[in-house]
Amino acid sequence: MRRIKHIIWLILLSLPLGSLRGSDTLLVGIIIHPPFVMEDATGNYEGISIYLWEEIARRKDLEYRYVLFSDKLGILRALDYREIDLSIDPMDVNPARLKLFDVSQPYFISSIGVATTSKDKSQLQVFISNFFSYDFLRLILLLVMIIFFFGFILWLFERRHNRRQFRPGLIGLFDGLWWSAVTMTTVGYGDKAPKSKAGRVIAMVWMFTAIVLISGFTATIASTLTVRALGSNIQSLKDLKMESSLGTVYASSAYTFLNKHEIEIHNLYDSPEEALAGLSKKETDVLVYDRTVLDYLIHTNQLRESIQLLPVDFNQHYQSIFMPKENDLMERIDPEIISIITDITWEAVLKEYNLMME
Repeated sequence: MRRIKHIIWLILLSLPLGSLRGSDTLLVGIIIHPPFVMEDATGNYEGISIYLWEEIARRKDLEYRYVLFSDKLGILRALDYREIDLSIDPMDVNPARLKLFDVSQPYFISSIGVATTSKDKSQLQVFISNFFSYDFLRLILLLVMIIFFFGFILWLFERRHNRRQFRPGLIGLFDGLWWSAVTMTTVGYGDKAPKSKAGRVIAMVWMFTAIVLISGFTATIASTLTVRALGSNIQSLKDLKMESSLGTVYASSAYTFLNKHEIEIHNLYDSPEEALAGLSKKETDVLVYDRTVLDYLIHTNQLRESIQLLPVDFNQHYQSIFMPKENDLMERIDPEIISIITDITWEAVLKEYNLMME
């Protein structure tokens, strides 16, 4: 009898996890990700993804149980090891994930958005901040180097023919720098002027060069000091790269996007809620994250007075349900997803969460 029991236990231990929990009960992986997955005060789950899945389960008469994870990496690992049957958390579809998992029809289209509080800064604060910024100092240094270069070249030719105005030695280098700066700014004191033929040729080249340089530098300096004043002129990747205090959420699609484009991240947060709190406290000037989530959190937490979601987005991406490879369940739920998101009720659900499809 003991041997029979021992054999039964060995058989049970050798069964896969799915057999022990019942093959008819699906394990559905989720993480708290407003407005797609949220937990109310009673411990029940709600949100866009929850509505979609529960509607699918009702139509197909599926039994299921939610399994809560702390992050998307945990869900992807569980899918890879077949510890869960599917994930309804909206994950971005990319080539790497398509190779590893079965992916449903997309049920939401989102993008990476940019939020800032810099609109609260005064013009004086912005000017002082940008005046001492690395970009501005680098620009001034470049200008000084060009002025010194032409002043040095002229001094080399004039020091023998015009020793009174362009003195020999180190002090003569200052004479050349003075002449170059006065000529560039068109002040024209006339206290120093080249006399040699070579010196006059260099002076002519520098005059025409200075006209082009001074106009370009004036525009660039003005842009560096004032255009970025409100932070609302972020319209391209180049603008993001210019930001001196940029934050995002670790291991998010925005984090991957910024690293891919070699944009420096100055502040990393564990969640979008923590990131928005950091933005409100001025820990960071610009927050880059999923636009849909930012819009929802800013609205529900009544942050529109202090935080501005800029009218720009990057990297539009499709979000879907994920399953392990070779799963026949996908064929059953794909048609239901299309049916649900094309129904007028779906539009009402999005409006309920202050969202509309892009």
